[in-house]
Amino acid sequence: MESTTSMPLSENVYLTTSKFDSCDDLLKSVREFYYSKGYGISIRGSRKDKHVILQCDRGGLYRDIRGISGKRKKTTGSRLINCPFKLLGKRSSDGAWIFDVKDLSHNHEPSTDISGHPSFRQLPSESIKSVKEMTKAGIPPRQILSSLRQQTPNLPVISRNIYNVKRKIRRENLRNRPMINALFEELDEGGFTYDISHNAEGRISRLFIAHPLSIKLAKAFSNIFLMDCTYKTNKYNMPLLDIIGVSCFNTAFYSGFVFLEREDEENYSWALRAFKEIIGQDPCVIMSDRELALINAIKKVFPTTSNLLCVWHIEKNVLANCKKYFGRAEEFDIFMSDWNNVVYSTTEALFEENWFEFTSIHKEKKDAIEYIKNVWLPWKEKFVSAWTDKYLHFGNRSSSRVEGAHAKLKQYLQVSTGDLREVKEKICLVVEHEFNEIKVKLSSEKIHVHHDGTMPLFRELHYHVSHFALKEIYKQYGFTKDGSMTPCTGHYMATMGLPCAHKIKYWQGTTFPLDLIHPQWRIDTLSLNSQNDLHDEDTGRLDELLNELRSTYQRWPLNKKKHALSLITELLNQSDAFFEPVVQRPKGRPPKSKKKGGITSTTRDPSRFELIESSQRRNEANGENNLFDLNVYPLDTFDLDGPF
Repeated sequence: MESTTSMPLSENVYLTTSKFDSCDDLLKSVREFYYSKGYGISIRGSRKDKHVILQCDRGGLYRDIRGISGKRKKTTGSRLINCPFKLLGKRSSDGAWIFDVKDLSHNHEPSTDISGHPSFRQLPSESIKSVKEMTKAGIPPRQILSSLRQQTPNLPVISRNIYNVKRKIRRENLRNRPMINALFEELDEGGFTYDISHNAEGRISRLFIAHPLSIKLAKAFSNIFLMDCTYKTNKYNMPLLDIIGVSCFNTAFYSGFVFLEREDEENYSWALRAFKEIIGQDPCVIMSDRELALINAIKKVFPTTSNLLCVWHIEKNVLANCKKYFGRAEEFDIFMSDWNNVVYSTTEALFEENWFEFTSIHKEKKDAIEYIKNVWLPWKEKFVSAWTDKYLHFGNRSSSRVEGAHAKLKQYLQVSTGDLREVKEKICLVVEHEFNEIKVKLSSEKIHVHHDGTMPLFRELHYHVSHFALKEIYKQYGFTKDGSMTPCTGHYMATMGLPCAHKIKYWQGTTFPLDLIHPQWRIDTLSLNSQNDLHDEDTGRLDELLNELRSTYQRWPLNKKKHALSLITELLNQSDAFFEPVVQRPKGRPPKSKKKGGITSTTRDPSRFELIESSQRRNEANGENNLFDLNVYPLDTFDLDGPF
């Protein structure tokens, strides 16, 4: 604490009479004193508990350490003009901190507004702590700054200060470790399951990571998964394969993430094999778009799994490739309506009938019919209801869940320039958020009774089945009352794992048995509290092998013992020197039009069908009739099965 009079003292009196209990008190006081006079003070050097050398923050000269002067595209400058001002703060023999004046002269006029000095905009320690906490929570810098200003309205801080603190936090978290080493250590400490692949140079080419909470959910709900790649998530331009599961509440959760070198069958097969290791079985259904490499990989790695195609992607592909053959929007709407009749044909006979009718009505649009016939008809078993209604897909006919998961992840990522470790940190945030939502919902539904189903028929289902499943059952029960029942096809039970109206009607007057509900919808057998069992299976298997090795080792001949020891030693001493992937630099600044539209670096590029629809809206606004100008957007410009 300062032992002299207050700030209005002259400079000489202040410097010769002030004493402080600590170096921090000295720094705070001297900065406040000189800020009031229009000068900024910075630290030139220090020695702990001995002294600190202070200078004007315009002291010194610019040094071109990296040798890039004259090569910059951006015009830069420096505030440094070699101001001679210099002070020494030192600890005296009695333990107090005092000033030792070296040079009090300045070679410039004092600033009329001190906020231009970086030293004035330094964050106090309590604000730095708040920035660290909000950064860990994934809050964007602009919101962090707004929060700080609400707490301290006159806080002299700009966004650059927040970014500098975030950079310092990243540096501290690395603790002088290479990013890849820090990543692997954190994956080990966090209980992640992960796998890597590297090239000849030792650079990571593929990375599979699964959060322990994701693994717990994936094992609990392993019947259906949705898969799709997203882009603009990392500074290496590596596609990120999102693997999404569906819970008993009909909500999505993240099951795994895979950074791929490229989107080919080899990369997809590697990713799926790693994922299969954690779920331990083939799912009933995997939903995807028509990514041929992924389709082939699914068939190879999960041979008993039914791979269904997203009907939404198919519809948009048909829109993008067929709309150009129609002169009027109304004509194309009829075409799409008839095509949907084909897609949602409930029997194979009805499909044949609807297809014949579709091709007959639109026979003049030969190119459009040929496109559908050649591109989509060979895959009809993967998207037409007559075939897909035989599979347990729980009502999932499109990959909209995974598209939503992409969007949510990018809200956490905020930018596309993060390294693998930074992306992993944001993945932790979003996974933990989703897990807690499901965990709380599970606990809540175990103690709540749904008001719509208090009748004795459904007594056995309460506290045992999720509310979503109960609502679906009540809808089917309603069909038994309003006379809208159609002949039973068995499709509803086959696809949803829930009783249809016919089954419910059969059980009326009794109590509906719980074993007619698929385990996917059960909440009574599900527990998400304990995390101790996440790696019990792997650890148990390893213990079994070690015990077996101990018992048989003693019976081996010397040469076999020697060989076994050499193999174990080789595994333990194997070098794990890996390097991060090559950073892919962006090609220049983003267009101003993108910045004005609020488009961030993680925003996906528009798909071809979106450009077509946008063109149609512009034409309609201008009173034009043409649906899409292929001179502006040629047919081969966009890949609809690319980034969504």
